[in-house]
Amino acid sequence: MTHDNSVTRSTKLGPEERAAAIERLKDKELDILVVGGGIVGTGCALDAVTRGLSVGMLEARDWASGTSSRSSKLVHGGIRYLEQLDFRLVREALTERGLLLKRIAPHLVKPVRFLYPLKKRVIERAYVGAGMLLYDVLSYLGGRPGVPHHRHLTRGQVAKMVPSLNHNALVGGITYYDAQVDDALYVASLARTASAYGAHVASRVRVEGFIKVGERVVGVHAHDLQTGERFDVRAKQVVNATGVWTDDTQRMVGERGTFKVRASKGIHLVVPRDRFQSAMGLLLRTEKSVLFVIPWGRHWLIGTTDTDWHLDKAHPAATAADIDYLLEHVNAVLQVALTREDVEGVYAGLRPLLAGESEQTSKLSREHLVGHSVPGLVVIAGGKWTTYRVMAKDAIDAAVDALDDLVPPSTTKEIPLLGAEGYRAAWNKRAKIAHAFNLHTVRVEHLLNRYGTLTDELLDLIKDHPELAEPLPGADDYIQAEVVYAATHMGALHLEDVLARRTRISIEAWDRGVSAAPVAARLLAGVLGWDTEREEREVSIYLKRVAAERASQTQPDDESADRVRLEAPDIVTT
Repeated sequence: MTHDNSVTRSTKLGPEERAAAIERLKDKELDILVVGGGIVGTGCALDAVTRGLSVGMLEARDWASGTSSRSSKLVHGGIRYLEQLDFRLVREALTERGLLLKRIAPHLVKPVRFLYPLKKRVIERAYVGAGMLLYDVLSYLGGRPGVPHHRHLTRGQVAKMVPSLNHNALVGGITYYDAQVDDALYVASLARTASAYGAHVASRVRVEGFIKVGERVVGVHAHDLQTGERFDVRAKQVVNATGVWTDDTQRMVGERGTFKVRASKGIHLVVPRDRFQSAMGLLLRTEKSVLFVIPWGRHWLIGTTDTDWHLDKAHPAATAADIDYLLEHVNAVLQVALTREDVEGVYAGLRPLLAGESEQTSKLSREHLVGHSVPGLVVIAGGKWTTYRVMAKDAIDAAVDALDDLVPPSTTKEIPLLGAEGYRAAWNKRAKIAHAFNLHTVRVEHLLNRYGTLTDELLDLIKDHPELAEPLPGADDYIQAEVVYAATHMGALHLEDVLARRTRISIEAWDRGVSAAPVAARLLAGVLGWDTEREEREVSIYLKRVAAERASQTQPDDESADRVRLEAPDIVTT
């Protein structure tokens, strides 16, 4: 087993750290190489490196650029899986929810309250109430849940708490709690935490083939898309954590995958918070599944759909029909209907479902599977965002089984992400911090809920460059320091990385980041050494992406939406 000697390392994940990681990947055989930088891949990298193994991780695009940045942003037990009697999955997810809320990332994962409106008096209240009670009991079995338990409400109480609901359509309600997270920011923080513990991680490096000795996989052929350089990385075990790309990655080995992953498209709408009044989110039943209306800062997230997707996996597109479907279902319970004009942002993601017998994607398994069909190559697929830590543990367990040395068990239950330690104490001091730096308390709260105790690093930037405290045009929630910090500390290499994932400007701003783009590009140019031509090209690519997404959302079906979305150039090919 190879070890990295240093105990303390830089917590930065910037261009220099990326270059150093690639140099290390070239010149040493690793214990574990993870392919894929979504929630599961980054989870695998942290799990492996904190067992004392030498670890590399490569991601072809940006951290969380696939499924992991386009979820419902919920950390939840999956209350609907109770109906499928999948108690083990629900209990596991609720245990993870408690861990994330209280220990691993209290700065990023927050409780969120939902209302389940009841339409029938006795039977529905008894049935749903029993389900909510079971949900609470299962959450306590995994330790202290970190959220309050469910409550029954009368029709009058619901009317007071959610004035915008059409109260003729319901007889009362039940409220319960789950948790939410900025999914993309979490993944970037996880990658950065893995790097701080000694993993050699690099985004924008595409794996283009596997190195084999006989039947055994002993490494990969890699292509650095930033520099064009090609190099090999050798490892005792390779973990394929590529989500909806699992089958494509497996095909490179020349073997059939042990299981098939089917992509199911889910879209979400982003609507301003003032479009309807409610003190909590909503959980609504549809004929096929459930629909969430989720509070998200100054917005609501409304989702999701569940349809098969066989087209471009990097840029799934929402259609006009998808958007109308969500509006129609949410309008069924609102007094004043939402229209297309109320929709600020739209995003589409793909669930990597394990393909089974079921024709309906909503019935396919959310369980995960680990396979080791080719010597030297472990595959992890399926699962839910919430249970990423368990998936990572299972994948690394399978990989270390094949290593000769005695490797310690997973420790990630105990390991907080960077910024989590001391977060609550910093939160209690937020008014003093705001006063010391001449910032509004709300601004400091925003920073603490994104970076935890690492907020100090952003405040140092502002101290040296006071102009970085200014908000970005058209995106008042975010300040200029966050753009700089995204590149110096959070692994952002392109304008799109910052506007779509390190911040959520691309879905939260009315203009989807068009007015913020030139300012953000100028800030990035200063950090990443871009010339004027490169700066302009980054802005141009981003504006074309926004235009293509907007146009695709007016198309009637998946094929035409996909065609229109792909008219925008991709960073990877430019």
